[in-house]
Amino acid sequence: MNTEMITNAIDQYGYFGIMFLIALENVFPPIPSEVVLAFAGYSTLHTQLTIGGSTLAATVGAYIGALILYGVGRLLSSKQLKRFARSKTGQLIRLKEADIDKTVSFFNQKGGWAILFGRCVPVVRSLISIPAGMTKYPLGKFSLLTIGGTLAWNFLLINVGHYAGKAWRQMLTVVDEWLYVILGVAVAAGVIIWLVRRLKQKSQ
Repeated sequence: MNTEMITNAIDQYGYFGIMFLIALENVFPPIPSEVVLAFAGYSTLHTQLTIGGSTLAATVGAYIGALILYGVGRLLSSKQLKRFARSKTGQLIRLKEADIDKTVSFFNQKGGWAILFGRCVPVVRSLISIPAGMTKYPLGKFSLLTIGGTLAWNFLLINVGHYAGKAWRQMLTVVDEWLYVILGVAVAAGVIIWLVRRLKQKSQ
């Protein structure tokens, strides 16, 4: 799906277009969610779309897509999934065995944290639901971590598109280059907030 098709879908269908595209991106990784989110942010400048509404629509879409792949993980083993990746359908949607191995390894190393922060990593964010399903990770925890991770990522990219304005395409390059720095800052901020709250609770 090219950029023009993505932007046309959002222009024509608004929130539903955002939700549908992000759900599709979670199931089919080749669709670039960065383009969807940044353009949605830019659209808030000249349409009825709002940052909050676009973030909510994108998060609902991401959760729907994540649930689909979580279900796939409950049904398929890693070997079966790799076999599917080698099939014509798997090749058509550009599913790669290397990506499957990378995602499974990432999940095995990080566990629940992989679900939360993996939502901000290209390819991994789409496939991380599969090993969660394979290991029968609790659906409640999976849902909370998925919604939390996707909400933060969607809000960030939509704001990038909003404040970049007509330069939203160029800003995607900056985000791509500084992705891990941004994640590092976000993690550090989260740890600091958690520590401050803990200290306040102890002082009370």
